[in-house]
Amino acid sequence: MGVAAGPIRVVVAKPGLDGHDRGAKVIARALRDAGMEVIYTGLHQTPEQIVDTAIQEDADAIGLSILSGAHNTLFAAVIELLRERDAEDILVFGGGIIPEADIPPLKEKGVAEIFTPGATTASIVDWVRANARQPAGA
Repeated sequence: MGVAAGPIRVVVAKPGLDGHDRGAKVIARALRDAGMEVIYTGLHQTPEQIVDTAIQEDADAIGLSILSGAHNTLFAAVIELLRERDAEDILVFGGGIIPEADIPPLKEKGVAEIFTPGATTASIVDWVRANARQPAGA
């Protein structure tokens, strides 16, 4: 996407049937408090709803929170929909209960970063700042 004017815009989403959203809300607040514009989609979003929101909101990034164990399927669906809609410049990162063994395959599919329990809000904010508006392939 390159350098854009204004604050970084991040869609924070809870895909699938997972009903635990405390972590997503904590991250959304941390990003907001760091000066980013945050669009929180709420619970039980489909990959299509998440991608639609990100495109409509001209988001720089999508942060996915998954605790249900469906991360391999849901992350891949979001990445594929972004490709289909020519929106690969929207950075995708995520967090939740994701086994270490699943992280490399998720990154190979196009997820830029995974934050597991114990990651600090400061480290997530710093990472988003450093990566959200990088040109593709940078």
